[in-house]
Amino acid sequence: MLAGNIVELEPLSLAHAGELSAIGLDASLWEVASERVATAGEMTAYIERALADSKAQAFAVRHRASGQLAGSTRYMNHEPAHRRVEIGATWYGLAYQRTAVNTECKYLLLRHAFEQMEMNRVELKTDLRNTRSRNAIRRIGASEEGTLRRHMITWSGHVRDTVYYSVIREEWPALKKHLEELMAR
Repeated sequence: MLAGNIVELEPLSLAHAGELSAIGLDASLWEVASERVATAGEMTAYIERALADSKAQAFAVRHRASGQLAGSTRYMNHEPAHRRVEIGATWYGLAYQRTAVNTECKYLLLRHAFEQMEMNRVELKTDLRNTRSRNAIRRIGASEEGTLRRHMITWSGHVRDTVYYSVIREEWPALKKHLEELMAR
């Protein structure tokens, strides 16, 4: 578990399916996502896929003050030989969007990746159309690297352009300070 002042990141399990369904079935959460979760059964299947991915470590994000789940995130595409990992598949229930939850969640994941996992690089990516996500990634200080055009076909049939961002080991000390300043506000 990764714990901060605002959130705790618990290893994701099927036991989280009900709580995640309670906050995560709003259609607006999945409009520009690569996959859609519209029913409790689909939430269970979403969790099962996350748990089956050998290159991923998935988390349920718990809001400490309320005790409620705020959403989910994961490390994915972990390549230990190259000392890189991606932070992705992040979503939060509507009540937790545009709050300090995402900032602290990314801080905990980045800190763990660089300081415990000893990664050289952490990647983040999002749909070009996902302005909210792109702004949040920029706000935490990740560098935009470019766009993979016509990269994926989403659940809706849309051919997605994917924007890549990264944080590298040498940037971590300054970015860590930046995130700690954001969280102190």
